[in-house]
Amino acid sequence: MEPATNDCKAAAMLSRRHILARAGAGFGVVGLSGLLHSEGLLGPEARAASGLGQRGLAPLAPQQTHFPARARQVIWIFVNGGPSQVDTWDFKPGLVRRDGMSIKTFDPKFDNTTGFFRNSVGNLMASPFPFHARGECGKRISSIFPHLGNHVDRMAFVHSVHTESNNHSPALFMMNCGMPRMGLPCVGSWVTYGLGSSSQDLPAFVVMSDPKGRGLPKGHAANWSAGFLPGVFQGTHLRPQGAPINNLKRPRLMTDLSQRNQLNLLRQLNTLGNGPLSVSGELASRIQSFELAYRMQSAAPEALAIETETRQVQGLYGIGDKRCDHFARQCLVARRLVERGVRFVQLYSGGNENQRSWDGHSDIRGNHSQFAGETDRPVAGLLADLAQRGLLDETLVVWCGEFGRLPVAQTGKKPGRDHNPHCLTAWMAGGGIRGGTTYGASDDVGFRAAENRVHINDLHATILHLLGLDHELLTYSYNGRDFRLTDVAGRVIRDVIA
Repeated sequence: MEPATNDCKAAAMLSRRHILARAGAGFGVVGLSGLLHSEGLLGPEARAASGLGQRGLAPLAPQQTHFPARARQVIWIFVNGGPSQVDTWDFKPGLVRRDGMSIKTFDPKFDNTTGFFRNSVGNLMASPFPFHARGECGKRISSIFPHLGNHVDRMAFVHSVHTESNNHSPALFMMNCGMPRMGLPCVGSWVTYGLGSSSQDLPAFVVMSDPKGRGLPKGHAANWSAGFLPGVFQGTHLRPQGAPINNLKRPRLMTDLSQRNQLNLLRQLNTLGNGPLSVSGELASRIQSFELAYRMQSAAPEALAIETETRQVQGLYGIGDKRCDHFARQCLVARRLVERGVRFVQLYSGGNENQRSWDGHSDIRGNHSQFAGETDRPVAGLLADLAQRGLLDETLVVWCGEFGRLPVAQTGKKPGRDHNPHCLTAWMAGGGIRGGTTYGASDDVGFRAAENRVHINDLHATILHLLGLDHELLTYSYNGRDFRLTDVAGRVIRDVIA
């Protein structure tokens, strides 16, 4: 009996993962059972909570679409902080004519209910940037986008988007998750739940945040959360500084064979039959995460190795240009990821708030010039590179923030603009989009969405449609109710689809 006692003492000094790796099958079942009970993954309730039981140990296996898809993957350029529609893509001659006048001459009911700085609201303010007609479609866009202006014939602009909150955190949740509160799955998670993954070696959903020390967007990781969906569908955040992914290298004393044996043992223990350890959706997700992490040890470093690209390609994105190098690298990584089967990539331009993002409360000229300068060339390079590789036809590119900005000045030494949930502009390109088109319109000064109004649910329904998913059929049962990204609303914006 003494050797067994010694073995138990030694095992007690190890982590539960090492217990599973080193113990026999019988003792391993006990350890695994305790782990699963502590995380609420055992029993019929856990199995019933997931609609993925039929996927077994492959919750990310490719799934059939509801109808033929126009796009296979998405790259979302999330313009964090709230870009001003009237200083970027939505040219307003009426605002130029009314420059300096009170907004009440246009809207007598205006009471600044959308703003935070009631005592600093000034008069209507024309954009400080000139607008020029670009492309064959003649779209007038701001001078802060000289490179993206070359691609307007690939873009569909939606000028009538409106949302439900004027505060960053709930507006970010609304744009990402379809409701202005946390705890719900985001778009990327719904897409990977509906479609699975095209890559066996990389995450299906990847997120990159601003790499210049400006912090994460408000709400942090809740913006790329899987919510009540199994955890395998949440976004994998690539850290902007240091190692992109923690623990990507195996421990020094562990060999590839020993790590493979650990995973094989876990798989065997979790497929013992129809007893309490039969595989639930949550457990399958956990096992899949271990397997994916193992394969990523070799695949992820290769996918992130942008130095292997030619100087010509790197220059196309603006790598080496001090102003935009950081975002250029992320855009190039995004292309390499979708090229390798990653389903959904989201890039955040701008960090927490105010001057760390597109949140131009003061000095709208300086704020938007800076952030447009950081993103214009890289995003234009991304569109050009996707096109020349034949990937743009199957990749949907989205450019959008959480809300727009007011057409009035926020007074100060250098005037800015306050938040505006009533109107914002989004554009999409590639992936079945009808380029060179404009849908919807704001009012004469760009204050409210006026014609063909588009709710966030409509935008989400359109993205899902282009991916071959019916937003009304993509559901998940949770707490006795079927949930979907678009809740009980949403319509597809068919006029922007080719």
